[in-house]
Amino acid sequence: MALKLTVIGAGYLGATHAACMAELGYEVLALDVLPDRVERLAAGDLPFYEPGLPEVLRRNLESGRLRFTTSYEEVAEFGDVHFVCVGTPQRSGDYAADVSYLDAAISALAPLLTRECLVVGKSTVPVGTAHRLADLLGELAPSPDVELAWNPEFLREGFAVQDTLHPDRLVAGVMSERAERKLREVYAHQIAEGIPFLVVDFPTAELVKVSANAFLATKISFINAMAEVCEATGADVTMLSKALSLDDRIGGKFLGPGLGFGGGCLPKDIRAFMARAGELGVDQALSFLREVDAINIRRRHRMVDLARGLLNGSFQGHRVCVLGAAFKPNSDDVRDSPALDVAAVISEQGADVTVYDPQALDNARKVQPTLNFGASALEAAHGSDIVLLLTEWQEFRDLDPEVLGSHVAARNVVDGRNALDPEIWRAAGWTYKALGRP
Repeated sequence: MALKLTVIGAGYLGATHAACMAELGYEVLALDVLPDRVERLAAGDLPFYEPGLPEVLRRNLESGRLRFTTSYEEVAEFGDVHFVCVGTPQRSGDYAADVSYLDAAISALAPLLTRECLVVGKSTVPVGTAHRLADLLGELAPSPDVELAWNPEFLREGFAVQDTLHPDRLVAGVMSERAERKLREVYAHQIAEGIPFLVVDFPTAELVKVSANAFLATKISFINAMAEVCEATGADVTMLSKALSLDDRIGGKFLGPGLGFGGGCLPKDIRAFMARAGELGVDQALSFLREVDAINIRRRHRMVDLARGLLNGSFQGHRVCVLGAAFKPNSDDVRDSPALDVAAVISEQGADVTVYDPQALDNARKVQPTLNFGASALEAAHGSDIVLLLTEWQEFRDLDPEVLGSHVAARNVVDGRNALDPEIWRAAGWTYKALGRP
């Protein structure tokens, strides 16, 4: 008999995992405590932007393989494997992760588990969480045949369907051969493709995701630190990055200089990692992450300074066009968005700021309601004294500098992502500035 899967938490991770597991042929029941979210998903309406996912969601709703519910009782009765995909945001006023949603999910599910099943955590958590939750599960579950495993997610926004159906690795944190067999059964399709399946203990499984994010954040901040040096010396950080990327020990991924990282994962994960290291008494081991975080934030300040410099030292009385609100292209996520942060700071300093983003405007309005928002790049740029490219959507890369120039009051552009060709823009009469370039 084929395994029946459930997913607890139908946010970005949970909705993606549920739809993709159904795409692999499983019967999947996904739960969320927010009735409005469940209603929207059940109607095939994805509450966030993720390329390719709406089609997968609707296809599997229509097939009957995928359903949504608010009932823990229904989930407990249905599932053989329960994936827990709730969020672990940064705790208010602290660097540490807030695992209260995870605790609540386990506490609600466990007392209803009366038969053999596997509960699988996918959330990003501080190391040590899995052992604690395994103890909680053992205390609350009526059946002695309920076990916990940890299977971290590695989704990239904009590529979540690909990353779920064809991941570059699968990590299984388990305490028994039975749990390993069950996860091998769940991921049999991917394993047959030759995708590595790594069997590890709980602490290693918990550390894989945060370690990967810490490494990527460090690589991004390294090249942005080099951009600071390039600005002081007149060097070109884009050519420096290219030269470094040709060294196969380094590679070019995540070596793109610019405004830095944001979103709901990298910033909060490296901060939570630092906080947990402090609790474990090994905070010195991760002290470098404080500078990684600081370099990242300095890029935002530098962008504001560059833009102000092109306006004779003041934003007062000037119109500013900001292209981009999402923290990265192919996403509508504005959590800790460098683009939106810069727009808000410039507005606070007296500019009349208009923002355009292909997908993130609704979310941006909720976070920064005092900003102006345009329905297109040309509308946002109309009458502006400076244009800031802060999220590297392809739509912005493809802008015609002559066409855009016909809408602005002055041809000033600051390329926060090194996405434009400076020669083409300068030839069209634009004063072009970018982070880390002469």
